[in-house]
Amino acid sequence: MIKKVDHIAIVVRNLDEALKLYENVFGIKPAKIETIPQQGVKAALLPIKDGGEIELLEPIDPQSGVAKFLETKGEGIHHICLVVDDVDKELSDLANKGVSLIDKQGRSGLAGKIGFIHPKSTKGVLFELAQKVPGSH
Repeated sequence: MIKKVDHIAIVVRNLDEALKLYENVFGIKPAKIETIPQQGVKAALLPIKDGGEIELLEPIDPQSGVAKFLETKGEGIHHICLVVDDVDKELSDLANKGVSLIDKQGRSGLAGKIGFIHPKSTKGVLFELAQKVPGSH
């Protein structure tokens, strides 16, 4: 069951430039910046005052999905992250409904334990499910 929208992720060519832009335009600064080698990205989470976050993603691996997204679609919205209680259960339930998944089981990510739904099952939108775990943002 979806609890709330956690963040909207945006792919950028240069994270440092994007962070300056978001601070100048919206007055928001990152709460967390992290390199995630297994996903091929450097990411920043920018909290919104009354809830939710914007996640900025800069590809660091030219073979990563984010790099391929940037190459074909350019900068822009990459995915929407939804908070759930149990990522593995949600992924299993979705698989049983015939939904195509990128992840069959949850894995570690910036938002906690995460799993992605394939956009071909959601009208072209990439959704990430996130289960908050101690230490996740």
